[in-house]
Amino acid sequence: MTSLDKPTTDQGAEAPQDAQASKEVTEAALFEAFGGLRGMIETVVPGLLFVTIFTINKNLHVSAIAALAVSLVLVAVRLIRRDTVKHAFSGVFGVAFGVVFAMMTGNAKDFYLPGMLYTLGLALAYIVTTLAGVPLIGLILGPVFKENLSWRTRNPGRKKAYAKASLAWGFILLAKCAILFPMYWWADTTKFGWVLVALKIPPFLLAVYLTWMFLAKAPPPIDVFAEMEAEERAEKERKAAAAAARSTPEA
Repeated sequence: MTSLDKPTTDQGAEAPQDAQASKEVTEAALFEAFGGLRGMIETVVPGLLFVTIFTINKNLHVSAIAALAVSLVLVAVRLIRRDTVKHAFSGVFGVAFGVVFAMMTGNAKDFYLPGMLYTLGLALAYIVTTLAGVPLIGLILGPVFKENLSWRTRNPGRKKAYAKASLAWGFILLAKCAILFPMYWWADTTKFGWVLVALKIPPFLLAVYLTWMFLAKAPPPIDVFAEMEAEERAEKERKAAAAAARSTPEA
């Protein structure tokens, strides 16, 4: 049994410290992967602004343009501060698709339709990839943890944790869709918009929390980058030793 496979309780006095360090690393990786608090705010603000303005004046064009404008402002702020823009850009694309749908149909609820379809597709992707043996959460977080795909064949305990986390994401998002899609058909735009905004953060936080719990209890990741660097150093040392042996004159 390797150190990666041993239960935490068998690792002596340092086990609590190792467990705490693992939890902290996992928490930092999740924040990096999913955007953290700022990413959540950037996800909520455009939809919140849209439904707020539409609730006040029932003007689809003003609401849509305001939502798109604030998304662009959020991206501009990140660019000015030279921060990571992937989460902000994804928000802009989502809002832009929503604006196009709503403008084409004239139905304000269609502003939210692309995001709902994306959520449904993502839920199915989490479940299908897990059943296929390649859980999506592992593909997302593997590079963040510097383990790439080593968890698939070399770290079965971690693969199991990724599978649990992916299923959690899939079923949580499916539950969200089960609430929103019926409301899309029978609820008025204002009520539907406020419910959708209210469901933006809680399911996300629940899924992130469960992911954190599963991974914090899993074996630590295998740092494949460190392994490659160690192999490169060893290879250089072997070549240097061989060169030194060749240059040493025979007695």
